[in-house]
Amino acid sequence: MLERGLQPDFSAAAKRETDSISRAATDSSARDLRGLLWASIDNDDSRDLDQLSVSIPDGNGVTRILVAVADVDALIVARSAIDEHAQTNTTSVYTAAQVFPMLPEKFSTDLTSLNQDEDRLAVVVDMTVDARGAVAESDIYRAVVHNHAKLAYDSVAAWLEGGAAAPAALAAIDGLDAQLREQDRVAQCLRHVRHERGALELETPQARAVFDGERLAGLRPDQPNRAKALIEDFMIAANGVTARFLAHNGFAALRRVLRTPDRWDRIVELAQQSGERLPATPDAAALNAFLEKRRKADPLRFPDLSLSVVKLLGRGEYVAELPGRKTPAHFGLAVRDYTHSTAPNRRFPDLITQRLLKAALAGDRPPYPEEELAALAAHCTAQEDNATKVERQVQKSAAALLLAPHIGRSFDGIVTGASEKGTWVRILQPMVEGKVVRGFERLDVGDRVIVKLLDTDVQRGFIDFAFVSRAK
Repeated sequence: MLERGLQPDFSAAAKRETDSISRAATDSSARDLRGLLWASIDNDDSRDLDQLSVSIPDGNGVTRILVAVADVDALIVARSAIDEHAQTNTTSVYTAAQVFPMLPEKFSTDLTSLNQDEDRLAVVVDMTVDARGAVAESDIYRAVVHNHAKLAYDSVAAWLEGGAAAPAALAAIDGLDAQLREQDRVAQCLRHVRHERGALELETPQARAVFDGERLAGLRPDQPNRAKALIEDFMIAANGVTARFLAHNGFAALRRVLRTPDRWDRIVELAQQSGERLPATPDAAALNAFLEKRRKADPLRFPDLSLSVVKLLGRGEYVAELPGRKTPAHFGLAVRDYTHSTAPNRRFPDLITQRLLKAALAGDRPPYPEEELAALAAHCTAQEDNATKVERQVQKSAAALLLAPHIGRSFDGIVTGASEKGTWVRILQPMVEGKVVRGFERLDVGDRVIVKLLDTDVQRGFIDFAFVSRAK
């Protein structure tokens, strides 16, 4: 972390500030929405809860979806020592060995977390979704909310899909089951509309470390499911409403963009290898139609295709959008108005956006000058990349530890990177990337290959492969 400009520890000043705050923020002027059946859905081990959701049917297929985002700014003062640490790292760093939170855990897992059975201040994005899945109206305001149930993705998904009984925390709250089924219905409508516009339906499971006591036992793929899709759809909608709200109020803002891919030609080649055709110029709707077709034709290998497309699309970035000027759209989501606003305990861009929102609601001047906002956009993009590299390196160290007894063994893999810096391949068991150091010539992203494990270095996270042959 230190080598990449990230601070693993909080400063003495930040610790003093943390010690001086002992209770959650309150505000009598905020709306009282504690009586609504708010609930959180997150990973089963998540303790930094950033958002809650609730639905209010209005009849004729019209439903209000409310997303409550933790009011982190109510306790974390801009330009304080705690805020300076958050601005330095810009994100929590989630490694296989340890989590390095952006904010002290006293806040992110307690005083600014939307914990079960606690009253908390929040910024609420209130969206009216019509029967077709379009956001017809929206509003943003501050409120006090109460999390009635802390739920987990996997158990909620199993219940929604009919494969298991309702989780205990869900079953214990009268009416919450109907609430979540309505939210699931609306989320699917929102998703359908996005896909009609060309939003990409990709499947790129990430590996999570599994421990047996203190011993690393494996790396388990974190698979997508219906509950994760529900929250993703609501967060995308809320982020779009937030971006448009700031623009309507004449505020500069941080936009999250994914530019038109430079390597579209390689995506076209991958489609041709599957017997499909894509237009010569980038077209999100055509790409999504191709992806949907391949998911149905070959669901087993669809994650490999998704990973190749993700690598070729490139990385998202933060860009300051100034009044009167337009930033690029988000190619993957097929939207132009998009920001990050729903995870202020974990990401600094979301905390910046929250401060902009609260200033706009109060009729105050923007808290960040335009020049500073542009510099923060570049900094947040760079630090996100640095955090990803740290997470990946520790993940590789974990994988190197697991693979060390298997030097000389061959693995099926898919090429995930090919440039002057090197050629990279991902294997599935354990799910990890390594470098092809021998026979990498003429390999490109998306090629399916058989590779042999040559060496591992746990300390440096190195996993070296030799190309054996192309896989059928």
